[in-house]
Amino acid sequence: MIFGMAEPFQHAVMQQGRRLRLYTPVGELLPGMGYLVRRLLENTSNESFLRKEYVESQSLATLLAPPVLEGLSQKPAPLSQPGGTQEFQNEPQRDFSQVDSRTAMQQALDRVRSQLGRQWTSSSKGLRLTGPLMESRNPGRPDEVVGRVSSASSGDIQQALRRAVQAQESWRDTTTERRVDILCAAASIMRARRDELAAWEIMECGKPWREADADLAEAIDFLEYYATSWRTLASPKRLGQEPGELNQRLYSPRGVTGVIAPWNFPLAIPTGMVSAALVTGNPVIFKPSERSPMMGHWLTEILQEAGVPAGVFSCVQGGPDVGRALVCHPDIVTIAFTGSKDVGLGILKDAGTLRPGQRMVKRVLAEMGGKNAIIVDDTADLDDAIVGVVSSFTGYAGQKCSACSRAIVHEAIYESFLERLKEAVLSLKIGNPEEPGTQIGPVIDHRAQSKIQEYIEIGKKEARLLVEGAVTGPGWYVGPTVFAEVAPTHRVAQEEVFGPILAVMRAASFQDALTLANSTDYALTGGVYSRSPANLELAQKQFDVGNLYLNRPITGALVGRQPFGGHRLSGVGAKAGGEEYLTQFVVSRVISEQTLRRGFAPPE
Repeated sequence: MIFGMAEPFQHAVMQQGRRLRLYTPVGELLPGMGYLVRRLLENTSNESFLRKEYVESQSLATLLAPPVLEGLSQKPAPLSQPGGTQEFQNEPQRDFSQVDSRTAMQQALDRVRSQLGRQWTSSSKGLRLTGPLMESRNPGRPDEVVGRVSSASSGDIQQALRRAVQAQESWRDTTTERRVDILCAAASIMRARRDELAAWEIMECGKPWREADADLAEAIDFLEYYATSWRTLASPKRLGQEPGELNQRLYSPRGVTGVIAPWNFPLAIPTGMVSAALVTGNPVIFKPSERSPMMGHWLTEILQEAGVPAGVFSCVQGGPDVGRALVCHPDIVTIAFTGSKDVGLGILKDAGTLRPGQRMVKRVLAEMGGKNAIIVDDTADLDDAIVGVVSSFTGYAGQKCSACSRAIVHEAIYESFLERLKEAVLSLKIGNPEEPGTQIGPVIDHRAQSKIQEYIEIGKKEARLLVEGAVTGPGWYVGPTVFAEVAPTHRVAQEEVFGPILAVMRAASFQDALTLANSTDYALTGGVYSRSPANLELAQKQFDVGNLYLNRPITGALVGRQPFGGHRLSGVGAKAGGEEYLTQFVVSRVISEQTLRRGFAPPE
């Protein structure tokens, strides 16, 4: 019991001859008072377990039962039923603390492991790829082949483009409801195969269980959100109410779209880009990353099973040469890309060149990464801040464009922050992503590992090494690494690393912290931990990022709730996961009709 509280209870316990342990907070005053107040609230709340058990005599079975929302008599019908019109809801993530969820995932991993090393047919309803075989390897066990698929030859790419052009008019004229139903059907298939697809992602991309499952949930969200949103946006909108005149704005598909997808979210991001283009009436040529060809194979299979017609969607596996062939082709009018800054800028340059036969200016949607910062001021709750910073820079081994790579900490709490941060990092479990307790798995391949290790050596020369996580085993592992006393001009403070490296910088004031946060070429995500309303308000005005998170981690944007994307050198185009994203794949047309007719010609 707490010293100085509930003394009658203490005396009663001692009178029964039981051993009693009293404890009290020690250390700094403010954290101690905060702890004491929290315990007081817990012990005196009308909703506390102590009150409900000892005063209201509720059983432990009742108290520990899963909470149920009162008045919710039945679950809403799933959106992914053809013709479904209910409001969009984010797909919940798996709770692997539950035995059933763990068992289902382990069984899926066992099934996938029995299929490793096979050669899979790469085809898209009549398009059979004829290029060299591509091998996908397990990042946690580099000697293990996950799967083999055929790449696209130059002739395959040309055939896919011809088929897309031929299918353009029929897909444009397909009803909105039919296209929406196909997306909903694809979501249903993904939901039914969720554990299996997550298991493939664990094997091919080295994602821990929760990260792989979250990618599946986001892919389902993209399908259902874009289906729901387009059903509304597709209807013509009347402009003005002038008598005798009808003005309407409507959307028409731009045309054949090239999708060049990344490996770090190998199902969610390509699903979002592909589904947005398809539902708005555009044929799609899809190039998965050469680092995750199996996930591209499964997305293709799912869309075909859902009913996408032949020619409307084609998957062309391959490397950078395949991507550039799509970007430069005159029949590709829209390019959706997620990847590195250098590749994205190259795409923008190539897309800006007018080529023979090209009749439309190409539109490029490019998400190109960031150098994201979290500010921790002197009023912050360090319990929350440490958890948020650690999860934001180590999630999927830092291989997220939204990952935190800089922590900017007020000088008044800098040393105490570092002390706690070091212990938190050392507590993380690094290892095989096939094991449910793993928090940090391998990076994607040897190239990524070498690049990250180079930056670690650079950081050791520029700054002070605070902690470097130890790694063992044959996989492409890199331990989480933190550098202190990092200057704003240091390379580890300016360049995107794409790995579990954190640069901790010292700020003299909150305004100084904002200046440091804005001192890179990127503007993707950022975060602030503070209990000062004035500082939070100032951050909203001056922290120049596309997605700003206050008192929470800066990764894990949810479709529909946190549309995602940045500016400056972080990207161009509308935010993914928002309604505006769909308008990037269409042209806006306005039709004006004078309705005061002189005479009437009946239909023949």
